[in-house]
Amino acid sequence: MNVASHSISTPDKDWWRGAVIYQIYPRSYQDSNGDGIGDLKGITARLPHVASLGVDAIWISPFFTSPMRDFGYDVSDYENVDSIFGTLVDFDTMISEAHRLGIRVMIDLVISHSSDQHPWFVQSRSSKTNAKADWYVWADAKPDGTPPNNWLSIFGGSAWAWDPTRMQYYMHNFLTSQPDMNLHNPEVQDRLLDVVRFWLNRGVDGFRLDTINFYFHDTQLRDNPALAPERRNASTAPAVNPYNFQEHLYDKNRPENLAFLKRFRAVLEEFPAIAAVGEVGDSQRGLEIVGEYTSGNDKMHMCYAFEFLAPDPLTPERVEEVMQDFEAAAPDGWACWAFSNHDVMRHVSRWGGLVADHDAFAKLYASLLLTLRGSVCLYQGEELALTEADLAYQDLQDPYGIQFWPEFKGRDGCRTPMVWDSQVAQGGFSTVKPWLPVPVEHILRAVSVQLGDETSVLEHYRRFIAFRKLHPAFAKGEIEFEETQGDTLVFTREYGNEKLLCIFNMSPAEVGVILPAGEWQALTGHGFTSNNYGDKIDIPAWGAYFARLA
Repeated sequence: MNVASHSISTPDKDWWRGAVIYQIYPRSYQDSNGDGIGDLKGITARLPHVASLGVDAIWISPFFTSPMRDFGYDVSDYENVDSIFGTLVDFDTMISEAHRLGIRVMIDLVISHSSDQHPWFVQSRSSKTNAKADWYVWADAKPDGTPPNNWLSIFGGSAWAWDPTRMQYYMHNFLTSQPDMNLHNPEVQDRLLDVVRFWLNRGVDGFRLDTINFYFHDTQLRDNPALAPERRNASTAPAVNPYNFQEHLYDKNRPENLAFLKRFRAVLEEFPAIAAVGEVGDSQRGLEIVGEYTSGNDKMHMCYAFEFLAPDPLTPERVEEVMQDFEAAAPDGWACWAFSNHDVMRHVSRWGGLVADHDAFAKLYASLLLTLRGSVCLYQGEELALTEADLAYQDLQDPYGIQFWPEFKGRDGCRTPMVWDSQVAQGGFSTVKPWLPVPVEHILRAVSVQLGDETSVLEHYRRFIAFRKLHPAFAKGEIEFEETQGDTLVFTREYGNEKLLCIFNMSPAEVGVILPAGEWQALTGHGFTSNNYGDKIDIPAWGAYFARLA
């Protein structure tokens, strides 16, 4: 095996705290072989773009062998690369190039479930007595033949599918082709931790753990209680999905997960400077679970919930509420915040769809994300202010969107190909028709259009990430909110001897803001302008102001 060697200069066990992580959805980043689907060689070719942003790491969505029912989140071989994306040699080349450029590499681990084509499941379903019979969640039918309980799949319908060979139901929190693994079985845990070591030995710097709170189920298979309508929200599933009608006490969020996460962390500690971030999907207890999973410095390094990925408008009050709720729920934990990813509508459309000055809005929200307490995930194309693509039904690939169309259009709108060159067919992503169409409006925002234009969103991302790196308080400092003034958000970040003031005008009109008490010196290098009249600042629409306490 060709094991990639780290060339990140000095191992820093704390590199993840305040890191800026760039998410790559490999199917849609760069096609290198003309089949319309992005691949690992394509990622390698585009790493100079990532390096030019100044980010600390990339997180690559699944590239493992898969039948692609859920586009890689249904794994049939955890220790190989799907031929669509290339080979293990291509992976080694990619990670070596990333390290040469000073970029750490995190990969997606999808271990709550596998593909139904994984050899483990093929064997498990073959009989009730085979060696892997207990590697997945199996249960007998009720006397009337119906499923064992009322658990629902997040992709719609019952969380149970009937298998005629075993004459039993198997559990699937997602597609029927994604059976849930039984992590109550120590053999399953051991084998999955072997997978972790496999990729660590290949040189990865960390992991993003998919659906981390779905790992364990209630062994008594108790029914979930109904959730009162006033407690329902659409933060983790669309409002049209009956999944929201239950309080998910028994099909996920189980206390046994804490012990497994400690085992997982112990494996990471066998290697230098490794970090992991967990995805916590729960509409009622998300931040509380994040607190549990990141406490004690012996489980996850950081987690993210869906508060800033939800459709709720992002107001100054909402930002302060989420940050304070996190501090209350996870006082010794660490968050990783994102406004967009491969599962939700792009935030410039979700929150700014009616905003006239698209670029100014995108710049402000990028700057806000990059100054909050926590680490940051940026999603490919976010640096171009790409909007959510409006696809026709016949172009949909996502089974989630096909199931709930048209009230919920699925996740394809945020997964369309990256646009590199406005003068080339398909925006430079591919030489053929890609797996999802490239919107015309995206081509107008291609990297080639924005590169070198100091007024562009792309150059703002580069400039602001550099500005963030100049001030350690943004990465590691404490946060304290000042009194909200209309549509402005005001907080300070403090670390060591540095105290920074951050003011955001989250409105389409100029506002005047009175500075908090203190001798504040305006900072430059962030790209925003304002007028200073002593202790009063006039901030343009979608503008920001930054200062240091003298």
